[in-house]
Amino acid sequence: MRISLLTLGVTALPGVVAWGGFGHITVAYLASNFVSNETTAFFQGLLRNDTEHYLAGVATWADSLRYTRWGRFTGPFHFIDAKDSPPTYCGIDYERDCKKEGCVVSALHNYTTRLLDTELHVSERAMAAKFVVHFVGDIHQPLHTEDVARGGNGIHVLFDGRNFNLHHVWDTSIPEKLVGGIHRKPYEAAKRWADVLTTEINEGKFLSAKDEWLKATNVSDPRSTALSWATESNAVVCTTVLPQGPDAIVGQELGSKYYEAAAPVVEAQIAKAGYRLAAWMDLIVSSLRNQPSPGDL
Repeated sequence: MRISLLTLGVTALPGVVAWGGFGHITVAYLASNFVSNETTAFFQGLLRNDTEHYLAGVATWADSLRYTRWGRFTGPFHFIDAKDSPPTYCGIDYERDCKKEGCVVSALHNYTTRLLDTELHVSERAMAAKFVVHFVGDIHQPLHTEDVARGGNGIHVLFDGRNFNLHHVWDTSIPEKLVGGIHRKPYEAAKRWADVLTTEINEGKFLSAKDEWLKATNVSDPRSTALSWATESNAVVCTTVLPQGPDAIVGQELGSKYYEAAAPVVEAQIAKAGYRLAAWMDLIVSSLRNQPSPGDL
């Protein structure tokens, strides 16, 4: 995997909302609600943003980068193509499914490692942080862990009477409908949704599940952690995304019964992503704090 972006001269890109941007921004705000004060200070300093938007402001940066001439090589880092057969069988084989150019599992491993590397230039570590924020979101979107029809991009469906591909429905249509539409103000809507999910995690429907969400989290083994998250997301392809298989869903209206089944799953995946991102960031800062200083070596 290509690991350096310093030579690109890309230190910041406009905070545009790519498709699925609303979900990524929500994950970022949610994480910022849970990180420790020490973690907040560290990442605000690294990202040079001391506002509450320090994570949300970079949440879609990786999507912006992939569509530039300089960042095109990062395209494969947003997904892993599980060559399984939903709904009969879902599962990820890392050696089989992660392309030689990289995948979301190897990318999360790589950029976490770079973020922890204090010998790298601060701009490289800031870029690594932006990638980590984005890829934790990507890995919780089930169709970012599936090979069938290019992760659902080749499956054409209807959603509330409009033509979309299945990937777009999961990336954008379902999350936006869940909150009643975003009305061209994604950051405000994402912040409100993140605050609602924060309450659900602290004292609501996700309270009993939140400890289980973190059981496989080990910053000393980023690849295994990322693979466990991807495998969990991929299982949703069989249970909820394609419960009758890919052929059965083509051309179907997904804005009613399908939406009713999928919406709680999307909500849970967003909640997991934000809560896990916060824990991941806390672990990164804790690991950096515990690294020996040059005088100790």
